[in-house]
Amino acid sequence: MLRTIPVHQADHSARTALVAGATGIAGAAIVDLLASQGWTVLALSRKGASANAPEARPGVVPVAADLTSPESLAAALGDLQPTHVFFTSWSRQDTEVENIAVNSAMVRNLLTALEHAPVEHVALMTGLKHYMGPFEAYGEGEMPDTPFSENEPRLPVDNFYYAQEDELMAAADRQGFAWSVHRAHTVIGFAVGNAMNMGQTLAAQATLCRELGLPFTFPGSETQWNSVTDMTDAGLLAEHMVWAATDEHTANEAFNVVNGDVFRWRSLWPRLAAWFGVEPAGFDTEPQPLEVQMADMSEAWTKLAVRDGLAEPELGRLATWWHTDADLGRKMEVLTDMSKSRVAGFTGYRRTEDAFIELFDRLRAERLIP
Repeated sequence: MLRTIPVHQADHSARTALVAGATGIAGAAIVDLLASQGWTVLALSRKGASANAPEARPGVVPVAADLTSPESLAAALGDLQPTHVFFTSWSRQDTEVENIAVNSAMVRNLLTALEHAPVEHVALMTGLKHYMGPFEAYGEGEMPDTPFSENEPRLPVDNFYYAQEDELMAAADRQGFAWSVHRAHTVIGFAVGNAMNMGQTLAAQATLCRELGLPFTFPGSETQWNSVTDMTDAGLLAEHMVWAATDEHTANEAFNVVNGDVFRWRSLWPRLAAWFGVEPAGFDTEPQPLEVQMADMSEAWTKLAVRDGLAEPELGRLATWWHTDADLGRKMEVLTDMSKSRVAGFTGYRRTEDAFIELFDRLRAERLIP
């Protein structure tokens, strides 16, 4: 087994991390973890100041820049000297060709803007679409067996994850830094306004179901309802990315990252329903997409938010129906192999049910759900 140095024992006092996508579900968790460990953190987002954490935390410096604009990045980063970079951002486009063009350019633009900096390691977050294909070719054609492992070859389809990896590796060759790729599965955590957040989406669904006297109906496929699956807690993802970025044995590798437990939705769904005090309804004869179930619910949410004094009256900043429909609507088993990380020394673990409950508790504490 490879010997590793635990992250908490490392000396981070001279290290500066740049987190791209700092207000997102993964980026915010990375900022929190790095700040707690004493790093200087450059929290990069389009607006700069974080909407998901206090702006005046010691060691956290908001940086405003547009990843699609080389000029914006050059102006914002010209005087900064990060030693580590964590890239967690993406921009959804209408087609995969556009996804490739835009999202690969964001990686290229950022790393080009840091050619002057003493960058030692760049950690890139991607996901299991590496194994299943992009949204427009989800699960089509021959796919690898589960659990997905990192040694599987790329699928013969266009995929912006592949393009991002290629940009990362090309920049590493030019600039001399080490890299890591982190393939997560359905990240759950706290991030208002995030485009892909199943935890907050299900919380909004359950809240509306309780408000309107509706059953809490599973939206997905029969396969997802019955199959064994896994997920990734944002805090665990942050630990994994910092581990790989600071351990001498993990350079230039791709790693899967999931919580470490497995579950079936048919068992977890009633327990989530119980937390909200709603009646669960499982898969019956066909999927019940949230985009249909929750259509035209914005006004109901706004009325509820005003009545109960919630912090976010705009439903679209909490719930992303299409993304949860895509994840839970899959017609194939989705399960991930964590062996590579375990052998390399990563021992982080979360129980997925606990990750959901902790998120729900925080949403209530932050007055985002009643």
